Amino acid sequence: MENKEKQQFLECERWWTLAVLMYIGGFFGGYTYSARGGVFCNAQTANFVLLAISISSGDWHKAGYLCIPITAYFLGTVISESVATSVRKMYFIRWDTLLIFIEMLTVFILGLIPDSAPYAISQVAVNFIASMQYNTFRQADGIPVATTFCTNHVRQVGIAFAKAFRHKDKTAFRRMWFHAGMLALFVSGGISSAMACAKFSGKGVWFALLPLTGIFIDLLHADLKTEKNQLDKIPKGH
Repeated sequence: MENKEKQQFLECERWWTLAVLMYIGGFFGGYTYSARGGVFCNAQTANFVLLAISISSGDWHKAGYLCIPITAYFLGTVISESVATSVRKMYFIRWDTLLIFIEMLTVFILGLIPDSAPYAISQVAVNFIASMQYNTFRQADGIPVATTFCTNHVRQVGIAFAKAFRHKDKTAFRRMWFHAGMLALFVSGGISSAMACAKFSGKGVWFALLPLTGIFIDLLHADLKTEKNQLDKIPKGH
């Protein structure tokens, strides 16, 4: 049965891949908050609220600035959605694998940016790669997952909790612990990032390269070996 499950899901949509990316999502949040301006760049809800407040108060300069991260997030989605098809047609590696490499390269460059540089540079970069990660990695073993923020996971824990105890649903109980585990990994990533940035400032972001490298090697091995004949297969949820 385990072999059947492995054949059903690609390596890029296995739970351990999404679990590590959930950790990375928390790491990015801790990085931008601890070392790059005290903001969270993984999602855009707060920026839209601030945009509305800025417009209502007539602060057009701030409103214009807020359009920058929103646009970066938008472009990240557009590019990841468009490029994925082209990369798949190359029959060499999957877009998912290439994206992890792009994240690694971005993280390396972010660590080189001086602490005195404008925070907007790092914030927009994280906006961009977080958007691509969120749009690319959507399911873990068939379960919808958002790897860059926690709201839906909290909701899913609540739903599963209600079903598990009201209807004695064992599947819901397992689902509850799955989403709770994802939340724990996100928090762990944030803790690691805050500790790394407290000691190494902006260069603390380089610690994210360790888990990212592990994912990259795993996905690349799948593309070149175990899943070489499935490069045209589209991950579930797309």
